[in-house]
Amino acid sequence: MSDSSTSNIERFGVFLPSFVWAEDGPERADGIRAFAREVENLGFDSIFITDHLLAAKQFYSVSFMEPLTALAYVAAVTDRVKLGTSVLVTPIREPVLLAKQLATMQFLSQDRIVLGAGIGWYPPEYAATGVKKSERGARTDEILDIVVPLLEGETVTYEGKYYSISDVEIEPRTASRPEVWIGGGSQLADPGSPDLPRFVDAVKRRLLNAEGWIPRPTCPPEDIRRDWDELQAYLTENERDPATMTVAHENFFHFVATDDGDKARTEQHEAMLRVMSEARGPEYLERVYLFGTPDEVVASLQARVDAGVEKFMLHTMTPDPTQLELWAEHIIPHVQFPDSNV
Repeated sequence: MSDSSTSNIERFGVFLPSFVWAEDGPERADGIRAFAREVENLGFDSIFITDHLLAAKQFYSVSFMEPLTALAYVAAVTDRVKLGTSVLVTPIREPVLLAKQLATMQFLSQDRIVLGAGIGWYPPEYAATGVKKSERGARTDEILDIVVPLLEGETVTYEGKYYSISDVEIEPRTASRPEVWIGGGSQLADPGSPDLPRFVDAVKRRLLNAEGWIPRPTCPPEDIRRDWDELQAYLTENERDPATMTVAHENFFHFVATDDGDKARTEQHEAMLRVMSEARGPEYLERVYLFGTPDEVVASLQARVDAGVEKFMLHTMTPDPTQLELWAEHIIPHVQFPDSNV
């Protein structure tokens, strides 16, 4: 691997293929372990994981494994890669238990956890856990107000609208707490999108105390640019240096080795529909995710870099790690970051 591709691959993470198919058997657990090891062996920066408590059929044709349990499994078979959630549906969690889980994972992984936190969007998940969708933002803020100081080793007393604790501290203590990255922002203005096509102020406020921002995968490059401009202005107004904020974007991609764009898209849609729902249609998928020939995909990634993205976390539509090798050889070395020599 060339120096430039080695440098670039450190800007890329991979999503664990934690989706569940009806035909899965026990060999799938072995496959996930092998997949995680290959991510690390190839030099990728991180392994992230999706969170859905229930099968969110509006977007996906599959269910997903419980994310923190699955990441703990991956922590045991890797040594270097960061391990993150993108994003954890925060308002359906109990804060002290969540802090205990994260502290344990941070300890066992030797300080490799990234808490990507968001409010979620799928109504049945709130109903199943006794949470009103209208409460999701306020609950997320209260949970973070409790979880972060607990992870920093503080003894926490907190009185909020939804959560109340007195003199609580947790162990194990770790050298550093997990980084907190907040997911949110605009997404494509389309009836198939579950949330607003704008960057709401509540997410900006949440980001003031976070280390990273995760723009939505359904946010096109031009909207990422607009959101990032808004966020930089907001951070500056609130005496936070925008340069201290990591901008990390997740997206979905299936590599097809062809210069024929139509052929590439046909195969990519077939692969996507093993994981993604048909509900939004092919045009929507192509407007927000990564489609086309290798050159077209590089251009799509480059547009996001030019919009302000510093790191990527990419979903593969298959548990076969061959896709990762193809990304590392044909895509990643050709994306130019501002401080790279590519």
